[in-house]
Amino acid sequence: MMRPVTIIGPVITTARLRLRPWRPEDAADALEIYGSAEIARWLTPALERMEGLDQMRAVLSRWITDPPSLPGRPAGRWAIEEIETARLAGSGQILPLPPSGVDLELGYQLKPSMWGRGLATEAGHALAHHAFAHGEEEVFAVVRPHNSRGARAARRIGMEWVGETDKYYDLRLQVFRYRKADLDISALDPRPVER
Repeated sequence: MMRPVTIIGPVITTARLRLRPWRPEDAADALEIYGSAEIARWLTPALERMEGLDQMRAVLSRWITDPPSLPGRPAGRWAIEEIETARLAGSGQILPLPPSGVDLELGYQLKPSMWGRGLATEAGHALAHHAFAHGEEEVFAVVRPHNSRGARAARRIGMEWVGETDKYYDLRLQVFRYRKADLDISALDPRPVER
């Protein structure tokens, strides 16, 4: 059963997580995610591994000052915080998939120290709610064939495996889809709120 999701402006909240806009002071925590070889190997070529704090600061600055712009669509990048500790746990995003940008990709990365607690599932579910609350009918996750952790998280969110393709990023990828109609809002109490 998924937990309640609340959407207030750019902030998405679940029972354990707050997904909020990135801040410049998040650079060291972001480097723990995007500087990790265990994570970066699944993200290239969309995002290369960060080699140091200066590079991470520059990327964060770009994310903050030039957010993804898709008029009328819910694209964005979020820092994922644990509510209880206020520690940054990961990163989440809804971004247009290349080459055409028509399909939206739901993505999430956690610090390796945060793995195994169901936080990726909770964050991915919250991002799907955000997309659906803003008019999307479906979102996708693309996962490299040997990324079993990523595939398991997509399935736990409720995404359906729809096959493999080389349509995105010129790579052979597994594709998972989550449709608004498949979202089990009966499991949410209260229903998602946007204010």
